[in-house]
Amino acid sequence: MYDWLIVGAGFAGSVLAERIASQRGERVMVIDRRPHIGGNAYDQRDAAGVLMHRYGPHIFHTNSKQIFDHLSRFTRWRPYEHRVLGEVRSPVTGQPMLVPVPINLDTINRLYGLLLTESEVEAWMAARAERVPEIRSSEDVVVSKVGRELYELFFRGYTRKQWALDPSELDKSVTARVPTRTNRDDRYFTDTYQAMPLEGYTRMFERMLAHPNITVQLGVDYRQMRHRVPHRRLIWTGPVDEYFGFRHGKLPYRSLVFEHRTLEQAQFQPVGTVNYPAEEVPYTRISEYKHMTGQEHPCTTITYEYPSAEGDPYYPIPRPENQALYKRYEALADATPEVWFVGRLATYRYYNMDQIVGQALSTFQRIDATVPLRAANDAGVPLRATQVAARMAAGD
Repeated sequence: MYDWLIVGAGFAGSVLAERIASQRGERVMVIDRRPHIGGNAYDQRDAAGVLMHRYGPHIFHTNSKQIFDHLSRFTRWRPYEHRVLGEVRSPVTGQPMLVPVPINLDTINRLYGLLLTESEVEAWMAARAERVPEIRSSEDVVVSKVGRELYELFFRGYTRKQWALDPSELDKSVTARVPTRTNRDDRYFTDTYQAMPLEGYTRMFERMLAHPNITVQLGVDYRQMRHRVPHRRLIWTGPVDEYFGFRHGKLPYRSLVFEHRTLEQAQFQPVGTVNYPAEEVPYTRISEYKHMTGQEHPCTTITYEYPSAEGDPYYPIPRPENQALYKRYEALADATPEVWFVGRLATYRYYNMDQIVGQALSTFQRIDATVPLRAANDAGVPLRATQVAARMAAGD
């Protein structure tokens, strides 16, 4: 009998499995329908020996010392600040050029052949910004900051490819997260902690799950296992609509198709990711992993990303009718107290990796505060996590 069955071996499931096993001393079975652990962060060495990410680039960044310190139990880090360039046509010459993304001082000066200072570029952007009485859509967010021309160059085509919707049809949250800068900071993220697991994400997950109280079974489905694995409680990190048999219909997602290529050259592009906003280009970006991992190798591996309506669920589509549908599933989840729903798919939200870790750690705190331990002392009183840890340390 397992104390917990956890469905999903990505960040949410693995973090919770380790906490429950190590802090509560309880037995955990982790299952995943994929043949590997790590969820979308899974990385591997390809046939040429280049370390690459099967599901596109995963760049770790966070402002939380607690989250960074927690993951540091399972990996050493390689400091890495991600940089992105966008290929767009200069409004002046009409020629394609690579410029920093997010838009910053250098982006404007290179595109328009200017020599603006930080204060001058702020005024330059303000002069081109459109007045929008009420910010409702993703289009409103961008044109109100940088104007119509930069919106068309950087955002409209990319967004239409990524979401199969015009930015005017998408919630403002989609582009609200994309900053514009008036300085020369060309880092894609500005978080305090920016790094890559030194030996890769998969190795980090292996260490996280390497606890004697944890059993992992891969390539299996919950429907196969739920009656074959006796368990007291369930943690579900898969799609919430799937758990309830799509009772109210499927929640809409956008997916991605990844085309991996290994090239017999040391480097393909100057930075980790190059975006291609133009609608006539079928892919949205190309990523090159050696920039991120620091690996030295005579070959390099790159990934082209093609947005798709079909495939694994990656991005919840942020429209009011989709959120209303999720609320119906959320009500079902709230009425199912014996199951804990955790992670992107279970809560129909896009999370960065650190946010999923934070959610999992917070969920563990709630579990530890409210769920009695199976282990009991001689008087039959449930032991708290600290008592279990003390007993384990003492060899009891």
